[in-house]
Amino acid sequence: MQKRKNILFIMFDQLRWDYLSCYGHATLDTPHIDRLASKGVRFNRAYVQAPICGASRMSTYTGRYVHSHGASWNNVPLKVGELTMGDHLRKAGTSCWLVGKTHMKADTEGMARLGLQPESIIGARLSECGFDVFERDDGMRPEGPDGFYDEKGALNYNEYLRDKGYQSDNPWHDYANSGIDPEGNVLSGWFLGNSDQAANIVEEHSETPYLTRRGIEFIEQAEQPWLCHLSYIKPHWPYIVPEPYASMYGPQDVQAPVRSQSEYDNAHPVHRRFMDSPLGRAFARDDVRDKVIPAYMGLIKQCDDQMGVLFDWLEKTGRMQDTIIALTSDHGDFLGDHWMGEKMFFQDASTRVPLIIYDPSAEADSTRGTVSDALVESIDLLPTFLDYCGGDALPHILEGHSLRPLLIGTATELERDIAICEYDYSATPLVNVLEVDVRDARIFMVASKQWKLIHFEGGFDPMLFDLVADPDELTDLGTSEAHTAVIEEMYQHLAVWARRLSQRTTVSREKLEAMRARSQGQGVLLGVVDPADVKNDAAIKYVNRKADNYTGQ
Repeated sequence: MQKRKNILFIMFDQLRWDYLSCYGHATLDTPHIDRLASKGVRFNRAYVQAPICGASRMSTYTGRYVHSHGASWNNVPLKVGELTMGDHLRKAGTSCWLVGKTHMKADTEGMARLGLQPESIIGARLSECGFDVFERDDGMRPEGPDGFYDEKGALNYNEYLRDKGYQSDNPWHDYANSGIDPEGNVLSGWFLGNSDQAANIVEEHSETPYLTRRGIEFIEQAEQPWLCHLSYIKPHWPYIVPEPYASMYGPQDVQAPVRSQSEYDNAHPVHRRFMDSPLGRAFARDDVRDKVIPAYMGLIKQCDDQMGVLFDWLEKTGRMQDTIIALTSDHGDFLGDHWMGEKMFFQDASTRVPLIIYDPSAEADSTRGTVSDALVESIDLLPTFLDYCGGDALPHILEGHSLRPLLIGTATELERDIAICEYDYSATPLVNVLEVDVRDARIFMVASKQWKLIHFEGGFDPMLFDLVADPDELTDLGTSEAHTAVIEEMYQHLAVWARRLSQRTTVSREKLEAMRARSQGQGVLLGVVDPADVKNDAAIKYVNRKADNYTGQ
């Protein structure tokens, strides 16, 4: 038997697919991630299932669409009955550990209803998205007049900083994510105008190197086989980075925004609301982009350098030969493209992500350094990991496909015509701005290799982009009469997807097939007129039997 490989599942937060040199960025060089791409397969059409952290990650961790698992926005609990990566991999004999972020909200009401205590093993796993936890750090400890956004955010990291001498009630904010002026005043990274400041922290103490060390510490003590989800917090905002990265890039390195005046003037009414939000207005300003984007690039450069540290250590210790490495992101960042900031819409700047997978086995030698044009989704990662761990495919539960055939060169495409991405904005002020009912506060993206349709509940027209003729997605064809047939075809794809059987997760196809004749063998005879009509032993318990006569006849 071949020794089972370990899996290092690396996820960055808010890393755009095109902000890596191996994906074509003109001024940002990422040689270490590029090195991984040269050893594995780089996927060129990878889409997330939601353009926001929590919902996207829950799809990745469950292998299921947002429509299926229901955790549709940040802090919407993942239902207690949803199986996750840890559940599937442990059953296949591989442990599943977390180092970093999940953005998962536990279904505490569901756990209480079932009598599951959070301190029990199963309760702890349900509270941590199915992972066993080496260290959870969702990387967010903002504080306002109503308290903390996340009471548990960055607790271990803050203790680490205090041990290093950073004295504060919240060193995550005051040092790791803020600058400082000559008078000692904290220049908060929450203000975009401070993005050109250097974070007031020694670089090795900042979040990205800290998590790299924690990942290495996990691997050093782990018992094989394992999956380690090394989930980085950056380059997610606040957009501020320590030296030497704060000075590496400037306005001269900022690429021109992907947007046009015509795009703004003729914007779809929902798209226009995103454009005219405070984020959109801020990132429409060149002076803001000239401060934020160099910091964002610096954060990515730091991430890449830490990949160099990590990969060098793996090679030095021989772990590179027994570890599958998957590197991706949970979504992108508009950075002013399409007149927007953040990520909550559907152009490729947000929904398309980098995905690189390295398989050290000899059977993958034929694909090393290649680029796959297959249409893949984040929900494909869990089936891929399960395939490598020798687990069952579980198509009645997992809605993605294993990418292993693409990695070892036995296939070039998946059985997929479209990719799906969803956004539920019912918990946002946009509901009031658009005057829609909470039930209609949903948007769906359906993308093929040529077309991208965006459907809005609530009676709005769709949007449509020709990804071949208009790869920058600047011209909305959603009301074009010349594209009626295309729109109908994309809606048919959406309808087929919506009709899929996604909730019958307790019975497999094989079990259903076995059930077809089971009832007759258990004495259920329907439509049988005479014992002679039964051609097997199904009626054996009903013939040649004697009983006392109580009818009086």
